[in-house]
Amino acid sequence: MNFTQILLYPFTLLYGLITDFRNHLYNIGQRPAIKFDTNVINVGNLTVGGTGKTPHVEYLIRLLGKHYQVATLSRGYGRDSKGFILADEQATATTIGDEPMQFYKKYGTQAVVSVGEERALAIPYILTEHPEVQVILLDDAYQHRAVTPSFNILLTDYQRLFYMDHPFPAGRLRERRRGAKRADVVIVSKCPDSLAAAKQVEIRANIKKYTTPNVAVFFTGIRYQTPQPIFASPPLGDSLPKNAVLVSGIAQGDLLEQYVSQHFNLASHIRFRDHQNYTKADAERVKKAFESVSSHDTILLTTEKDFVKLGAKAFEHILGDLPFYYIPIEIYFLNQQSVFDQLIKEVIV
Repeated sequence: MNFTQILLYPFTLLYGLITDFRNHLYNIGQRPAIKFDTNVINVGNLTVGGTGKTPHVEYLIRLLGKHYQVATLSRGYGRDSKGFILADEQATATTIGDEPMQFYKKYGTQAVVSVGEERALAIPYILTEHPEVQVILLDDAYQHRAVTPSFNILLTDYQRLFYMDHPFPAGRLRERRRGAKRADVVIVSKCPDSLAAAKQVEIRANIKKYTTPNVAVFFTGIRYQTPQPIFASPPLGDSLPKNAVLVSGIAQGDLLEQYVSQHFNLASHIRFRDHQNYTKADAERVKKAFESVSSHDTILLTTEKDFVKLGAKAFEHILGDLPFYYIPIEIYFLNQQSVFDQLIKEVIV
């Protein structure tokens, strides 16, 4: 612990006691928790933000959507609306949130996409409107104890493993490490390609100190894909431009910046806060930063999550004439992908 964390640690102890008491009330049945007959799979974490929940939910949509009717349910963080909403052709990142909008843009024909703060109320709405739904994927509901999922997937970032962290405010945990006992499986996300087998064994052993004995631990990395055009930008050919200006509003942007720096001369990285609600002033700032780069062989890059907002029609008159692209991402398993897939499929009843 550093000096600041030591000063904050008494508040961390208090916060930990409060979350322990809340969890205890759910554990003994003093606070109601609903378990639905429909398959409910949760993807969550113990840490505040940035563990890669969105691409893992997308992986599950692709895995299960071939055989089952799937729905996603998110809180819809950062949206201007309230209550339960089913995504449709009128949906925007403003009305349903950036990550649900990303789900809808990519998988709206394969999955029902919805948002609702109170998941216990939202799930019956989904099943009323879409009785054909067989699997509901909860996005970021690990601490939402009012719903007991059929299966709990806990993510932990390789760079910020939960067993090395502390609860808020001295650390970034939403609850104590013992919360990992609710996990049915743990995924260590954002791993480097070269993560050694011995290191995996070490991490797995440390995680299992906090989980139930038979919980499996898997390791995933992020695979960046070919940048895709926004507005009227032409598709990129085999020869990529030399330079790039990067704009992002994500919790952890270092991996993305590292990737872009490996493939381009990174002229600048304009960072906004996570779930940034972009304004015209923000778009003008991005345009100004791009135009300040002297080289003509330059493109403007952003994330898939930011694309659903910066790619909106409201910004087309500002950014539409720039060579503007977003970078799709997918997760991949370093090993044991088939084991994980089979484990998930066996959960569905």
